[in-house]
Amino acid sequence: MKKLIIPLIIIIFLVLGTTIAVLYGKGYRFGFTNGRPDVSGTGLLVVTSLPDGAQVFINGHLTTATDNTINLFPGTYSVKIAKEGYFPWEKKLVLKKEVVTKAEALLFPIAPKLESITTTGVSNPVLDPSLIKIAYTVSSQSAPNKDGVYILDMSSRPILTLQGASTQIASDSINSFSNAKLAWSPDGSQLIATISALSSEAIYLLDPRSFNQTPSDVTETMTTLINPAWQKQQLEKDKAQLDGLQSKVKKLVSDNFKILSWSADETKILYTPIEDTSLPIIIDPRLVGTNSTPEERGIKKNSVYVYDIKEDRNYKILDSLTDSESPLIWFPDSKHLVFVHNQKVDILEYDGANITTVYAGPFVDRYVFPWPDGSKIVILTNLGNPTITPNLYTISLK
Repeated sequence: MKKLIIPLIIIIFLVLGTTIAVLYGKGYRFGFTNGRPDVSGTGLLVVTSLPDGAQVFINGHLTTATDNTINLFPGTYSVKIAKEGYFPWEKKLVLKKEVVTKAEALLFPIAPKLESITTTGVSNPVLDPSLIKIAYTVSSQSAPNKDGVYILDMSSRPILTLQGASTQIASDSINSFSNAKLAWSPDGSQLIATISALSSEAIYLLDPRSFNQTPSDVTETMTTLINPAWQKQQLEKDKAQLDGLQSKVKKLVSDNFKILSWSADETKILYTPIEDTSLPIIIDPRLVGTNSTPEERGIKKNSVYVYDIKEDRNYKILDSLTDSESPLIWFPDSKHLVFVHNQKVDILEYDGANITTVYAGPFVDRYVFPWPDGSKIVILTNLGNPTITPNLYTISLK
């Protein structure tokens, strides 16, 4: 009999230990309430930051540092992540029992470094569809041999300085390309340069990969050959993006959205509504562990929203879009937007939270371009000196 009791006790302890370990892993905590045993379910808060090693404040109390996981009882918490030299990150998060909630803070420096990319003067920069190359023109009184069209490849790794990352693809030896207006093809493989004179207009097709090429004059064939081909490219691209969606989501997007842009990973859509309406719930029951920022399913025409395809959640970003051109650009991580307005450059989360002004100095128009790896942004500025031609500068974000 004793031989049976001992193994039985061992089995009971193993089962009990395993059960306790599983419950503990799910966030349950064991204690005493009013002298009685108590088992309470908690939620898990995972806090991360870039850069790491930031302080984490829960409801105003310094609790831990990133990167870490905290057990908290269900409820709404004010979470602040702060690091010296960086703007703080703050958000109200809702924790639920046995659910993992994430606080992922991208921290931006309070004093970013400003560095020039060009020195010869830049006009009319345009970003290609891949968000990697910037085409621009140069008209330099001090170095006329450098006048023409240039390509800045932001994916290149110059050995010494970013000033060596640009390549001239057309010079003024054939025509005054330094005064051209530039436009990319939808697939980014071609560049159109339009040169306007007093009584005439010349249109050239450029290859952004060719150094100092002989441009093709497409003035007579632009409307009959080039434009239709580009329109077809754009339609095929738009169709491919929509066809990648689940049928219910595709209908929701097609029926209600005027798409402004897709995030880089194509999981989110920046849009303005076609008309005032209410978005139907696609994922029902709702997913657990999703973004706890309150969403808005009732949408208003001319406002700007972000729709999260994976979580079926919708967030208002702007009350109104007063210009035909959106002042919002997707940040490369697909979790943030760059907001260019009132001579400021703000970066905010895709749900509208944590608006941070990363630059408030002088810059030209809306010429603001995120670097592909998110390490910096590019602006066009003369640093407030009206006597010089603006140049491209980077503003470090890390």
